[in-house]
Amino acid sequence: MSFNSSSSADTLIVHAGSSPTEQKGAVNPPIYRASTVLFATLAALEESVHLRNEPGHFHYGRFGTPTSHALEEALASLEGGDHGLALPSGVAAIATTLLAHCGSGDHLLMVDSVYGPIRGMCNTLLRRLGIETEFYNPRIGAGIARLIRPSTKLVYLESPGSLTLEIQDLPAIAAAAHAGGALVAFDNTWGTPLFHNPLALGADIVIQAATKYIVGHSDAMLGTLVMRKDNYMPLRLTATALGYCVSADDCYLGLRGLRTLAVRLQRHQETGLVLARWLQSRPEVSRVIHPALPDHPDHPLWLRDFRGACGLFAVELKPCRRAALEAMLNGLRLFGMGFSWGGFESLILPCDPTNIRTAVPWPAGAGPLLRIHAGLEDPADLISDLEAGFKRLAAADGDMS
Repeated sequence: MSFNSSSSADTLIVHAGSSPTEQKGAVNPPIYRASTVLFATLAALEESVHLRNEPGHFHYGRFGTPTSHALEEALASLEGGDHGLALPSGVAAIATTLLAHCGSGDHLLMVDSVYGPIRGMCNTLLRRLGIETEFYNPRIGAGIARLIRPSTKLVYLESPGSLTLEIQDLPAIAAAAHAGGALVAFDNTWGTPLFHNPLALGADIVIQAATKYIVGHSDAMLGTLVMRKDNYMPLRLTATALGYCVSADDCYLGLRGLRTLAVRLQRHQETGLVLARWLQSRPEVSRVIHPALPDHPDHPLWLRDFRGACGLFAVELKPCRRAALEAMLNGLRLFGMGFSWGGFESLILPCDPTNIRTAVPWPAGAGPLLRIHAGLEDPADLISDLEAGFKRLAAADGDMS
């Protein structure tokens, strides 16, 4: 289903990728579980082989199904791109992007605040393939021009960083990258297509770890890419060569989650800000790291480029004993300790960026860093849970002083 340019994001999110007239009136695209696709004639079979990597063409289950195509179409509409591509995880989407555009002898500029497993991929797999990765300061802005070489093929951004939440100056970085002949890839998982549109600001490829806010229910692994037409085929061919494919069931869960993203994200944003402001008042807290707060160093960039904030932010506590931190975290009732974010449930995760930063070292000796995801629970209940946790922390820290 197509929409004109005046369609709002809230309207697109409900209708994009849905074609009831083609599905006997069903509102939701059905789940097509398929490996083999049959063709009535030899000519049709031969044509299918020729078109197997084209968007929306169904050749064999590994190349996609009508269910995956519906998700790809919906996300392309939301991101303002020409085509989408569904992958089995966010990491798979990133790997596809890096391997599609970098080869032996090439230079990759990777943001220092990137998701930890991607740093590991750069330092192991890409290094073995002869790809040189240079990690850069997330706040470098237009200064990235001095790092770009003739061999630089890709500049990768994650903004904000999922642990330390720096906002990157995408338009300035994109202008410098394009002037140097490099493409720009942008991880938009935090902003989602509702709150941020990187393609409009200069990115060439937009990545979503759709496992998080797109799925929204912590029950499916999913990654997506959205790109301009000229960038589609290198990504599609790389995903095909790697054997990546997504189950129709997971694509369906992504589509189902997408329809309620606007209302969920608004609640995540509101609750996250309530928690962040309350935490600023706590004596146990050294600082709250949330781009939507005026004291965040990148707040002006966030105001310029983003239309909202999700529920993910970080809190740095004042130094305390490990036993006190354990007492706080182990007794929480509503905040679960676990990886990922973007689901309906609130999460809290202790982090140590000192081991995964090289361009801009994280200060040693700081207090514990906690990443918080504000879920859909009542904010008052979440505050009560944290307040009780701080009491446990203070009691345990005092007992050992």
